[in-house]
Amino acid sequence: MQLSASPYDERLTAPRSWWFISFLVGVSFALILLPFGTLPLLGGLVGGTAAASVMASSYGSLRIRIVGDSLIAGEAKIPLTALGEAEVLDAEEARAWRTYKADTRAFLLLRSYIPRALRVKVTDPDDPTPYLYLSTREPERLAEALKAARTAVQDKA
Repeated sequence: MQLSASPYDERLTAPRSWWFISFLVGVSFALILLPFGTLPLLGGLVGGTAAASVMASSYGSLRIRIVGDSLIAGEAKIPLTALGEAEVLDAEEARAWRTYKADTRAFLLLRSYIPRALRVKVTDPDDPTPYLYLSTREPERLAEALKAARTAVQDKA
């Protein structure tokens, strides 16, 4: 049995500036180890850059996918049948839903370097989560993919 292709798959990678900052962390380690000689300096540069790069990469490795009849956002796997309407949030609305409009029971997949988001209502009466807040670079495309996948799941049922 062959798995069907995912209608939506997005990796929330860290911005390019974070990789430059990783290099600067390596330079900082190199300067700290400068009094000990050239070899420790190079070790600090390589080791510090590598450690900071691993941290930036792991933070930016989250994915949002629609696979089969589920939405997978980070570690969460939510059945499409439990989801309602999706609302595309521009930068200002996304900031509002991250701050003063936020509900403490909501599932938030936040990335500070992504200004736009998608808010999806949870319709499952047994789930106390009122909505999902998903930082995404392409909220319109994710909303369309969710709508299409929900329709496909309902047609199968």
